[in-house]
Amino acid sequence: MRVVSGIQPTGGLHLGNLLGAILRWVRMQDEAECLFFLADLHALTVDLDPAELHSNVREMAAALIASGIDPAKSVLFRQSAVPAHSELCWILNGTARMGWLNRMTQWKDKAGKNREGASVALFDYPVLQAADILLYRATHVPVGEDQKQHVELTRDIAIKFNNDFATELFVVPEPFIGGGTTARIMSLRDGKVKMSKSDPSEMSRIHLTDSDDEISQKVRKAKTDPEPLPDNAEALEARPEAKNLVGIYSAVTGESIDRILARFAGQGFGAFKPALADILVALIAPIRGRLDELRREPAELDRILAAGAARAQELGAPVLAGAKAAVGLG
Repeated sequence: MRVVSGIQPTGGLHLGNLLGAILRWVRMQDEAECLFFLADLHALTVDLDPAELHSNVREMAAALIASGIDPAKSVLFRQSAVPAHSELCWILNGTARMGWLNRMTQWKDKAGKNREGASVALFDYPVLQAADILLYRATHVPVGEDQKQHVELTRDIAIKFNNDFATELFVVPEPFIGGGTTARIMSLRDGKVKMSKSDPSEMSRIHLTDSDDEISQKVRKAKTDPEPLPDNAEALEARPEAKNLVGIYSAVTGESIDRILARFAGQGFGAFKPALADILVALIAPIRGRLDELRREPAELDRILAAGAARAQELGAPVLAGAKAAVGLG
């Protein structure tokens, strides 16, 4: 089993990233051969500050390692350091179809009404994503609900390429359900929207760099309702803020929602929030400390990423060569 996944180096990792993806990656390392990359090529789909992108790559690498990604277990690398990603993407552009890409819901959402003004990269990035996966003959891809369509596209591209060129070069990947469950973490100010670094309110999210006091303050001021906590999960469905906070507690501790509610049923958030703050401080404080250490070791971060890129290049080279041969290149 080989798992491939990437994350854009946008900077400012928060609790939603940690519980929604990164800790699942950490658990995957003991279940499969893993390649994790910093998707700096995908970052080019929108306007950006080049200097910020450059610094964010190192910052993201440090955050991943601080959170538990072990370069001795997994291949950690910068996407653009392996040119085969871009080369294979261009080859796969000959297989992918405009109709397939036009149906991608994320393209519709991100381009909005200004499709004519969106970049070609924003339209085409699902093909690059397919290249990211197929280059390493990944058997499984960890995805959330919003990315399942992209795995389906990757499967379609792999099947069509193999059929068109009478080859079995590409492995048709499956969605990966290992690594335990993931949590969908919502804003601390609005339980109906995901926690995001783009939210103008700092109080909406908890950063991995927040101090213990900042974490406690944000939890204390998180939006709630006046009702006490119920004794069953179903009663939380109409209470998005309450559901979010209990869900965060569950994601951190591994306890079921029902078990948590059995302990806090009938109590208000004045009792629940301090308990939630304590477990978040216990989770984030060591990550923050390790992140501070890694920031002082830029040469070591560069060495880790270079070694990962060399290993990724080694794994991907035969597949790229096979794709070129199949279409008559080289």
